Amino acid sequence: IRDLRMSRRLGDVYKRQEAITLNNYVGCNIVIAGKPAPTGIFSESGPGIEQTKKDRADMSEPTLLNNEIRDWLMDCGLFDQLLPADFAAASGYFSISTIAEGEEIFHEGDAGSFMCIIHTGQVSVQKTSGDGQLVTMATLRSGRSFGEMAVLDGERRSASCVAASNCQLLNLGKDSLEKMINDAPKIAAKIIRSLAVALSKRLRMADGQLISQQV
Repeated sequence: IRDLRMSRRLGDVYKRQEAITLNNYVGCNIVIAGKPAPTGIFSESGPGIEQTKKDRADMSEPTLLNNEIRDWLMDCGLFDQLLPADFAAASGYFSISTIAEGEEIFHEGDAGSFMCIIHTGQVSVQKTSGDGQLVTMATLRSGRSFGEMAVLDGERRSASCVAASNCQLLNLGKDSLEKMINDAPKIAAKIIRSLAVALSKRLRMADGQLISQQV
């Protein structure tokens, strides 16, 4: 009887060691005592490998998205002062949106919580006239930014923006800009300065047009 008990104890130890060895080999929390592992764990077509592939794909998606955003930022022509490493760092604070033709991006008088840069498509800037009619003030094209005034000064939207065609936009939220200021102040300063320069150029052009109309 004593030998039988000892044999059972040794068998239990062996099974636990086998389970630990298999667990370490697979690299995941699997508890198997003396039983063959499911084929999916080791098989290329099994669920274990497929799940690992999915997990790897999920992990790579943010990097691919950041690379796309980085390329869009470099292509827009607004941020000439940024270095390649700056573009890569800044990409983590921007997002991408697709807007269908006719869809309103934001409305005049709304609180400004984000700005946009047009990658593809056209955007109409509209204001409400004194008699309540919508007047198209301008049509913006690829490379133009809009909505930055409300993000920079905290005021409400001075006009409405509507997609004049299907658009792909880069978006920078006010919260994301503030986070960038805390995380990467030098890069944020370059971006804010670039936006201010672009805004100043537009105001100068508007002033010139106004003067020419008065003359």
